Amino acid sequence: MSAENSAYFLAGAGDERTLQANAHAFARAHITPRPLRSLGGGSTATTLLGKPLAAPFLVAPFAYHRLLDDAGEIATARGAEAQEIKMILSAQSSVDMTRLRAAAQSCDWFQLYWMGSREATHAVAQSALTAGFTTIVLTIDAPVQGVRDREIEARFRLPPDITPVNLAHVPRPRFAPLADGQSLVFDRIAPDLPDWDDVAWLIETMNAPVVLKGILHPEDAAKAVQIGAAGVIVSNHGGRVLDGAPATLDVLPAIVAKVGSAYPVLVDGGIRRGIDILVALASGAKAVLVGRPVVCGLAVAGELGVSHVLRLLRDELEVAMLLAGCATIDDITPEMVHLNR
Repeated sequence: MSAENSAYFLAGAGDERTLQANAHAFARAHITPRPLRSLGGGSTATTLLGKPLAAPFLVAPFAYHRLLDDAGEIATARGAEAQEIKMILSAQSSVDMTRLRAAAQSCDWFQLYWMGSREATHAVAQSALTAGFTTIVLTIDAPVQGVRDREIEARFRLPPDITPVNLAHVPRPRFAPLADGQSLVFDRIAPDLPDWDDVAWLIETMNAPVVLKGILHPEDAAKAVQIGAAGVIVSNHGGRVLDGAPATLDVLPAIVAKVGSAYPVLVDGGIRRGIDILVALASGAKAVLVGRPVVCGLAVAGELGVSHVLRLLRDELEVAMLLAGCATIDDITPEMVHLNR
């Protein structure tokens, strides 16, 4: 992977405190195994939003896979499908969503950002549903890009032949010229940002479940339940937006306690091994999203690299479950894990 691409895909915002905190939170977790349990017929299978999953993790949405492999998102999706793992397609995909759906039917979750207006956001979401996607993931934690020092230092730029092809016809927000005393962010960008009423409107108008990605506070999770979100993803955008935001694992238990253990709460950030998946599940998550390990697999060996990384994660999860005394996902319980602060 080039220095420029490494800065884009693997670095975080600012001093990368949040990026590091995500991984450190899992490193602090301790698991208490329960030996001599009956483990015959075990499985990593579970359900999410009423649909079966072979294992409780999905490929996180990330942009511009063609920077890492010529086949782009198609290579990632096929590698995931080979291991019976779902992939969430980013709105900033470098491959057309219809081509992607034709190449990998199991990739049926679509992630988007707020596109500046209700109409534009609804149009992109509707185009995804028309292409065959069944679940919409709305990212709410990145109204502006974080200050990514390493990306700036590496002078990362997209090559001219790689663009967010699925957003080609989406109107971009038009900002008025700066006047004396205006703030670049608050006066030019803030008017186009959504609020809870906008998100509630989108949920009401979508003929598909909408999951909100970027929740870090229990009250925001409760608000998501109130407006009808099908689930939430506890996420700090992989430490790429607000440096200093809490590690996702540290806030996960309180969010689950607020919305109840039956509500679909997912988590991402800092997950590198199968044991991390077990810790996240014991802390209340129904499933996790995995990003940077997949990025590395795609960069090294394309479709095969993605498949290999996901196979390793699933194998490691199975070994961790066996050693902890868990035959099924339902056997993974909160008292198994202690999160050292």
